[in-house]
Amino acid sequence: MLIKLKVHADSRERRVERRAADSYEVWVKARPREGAANREALAALAAALGARSGDLRLVKGATSPAKIVELRER
Repeated sequence: MLIKLKVHADSRERRVERRAADSYEVWVKARPREGAANREALAALAAALGARSGDLRLVKGATSPAKIVELRER
C-alpha cells in the first residue's frame, strides 16, 4: 500500500493527521539534516498506523517535504 506523506520538519510538536485514506501529514521536531526528520516521520507514521517502523519504506521524496511511503503488508 502506498501512502502520500507531507512532512513538516523542525516543528514545535510531534503529531500525525490523516488527510485521506492514503494521505497523512506529519509534524516532527527533528531538523531536515542527514535524514533525521525522515526517520522521525516514519516512526511517527508507523505508530499512528499501529505498524513497526521496519514495515515502512521511503519510496520517493528523501529530500522533499512531499513523500511516498510504502506500507508492507504482513
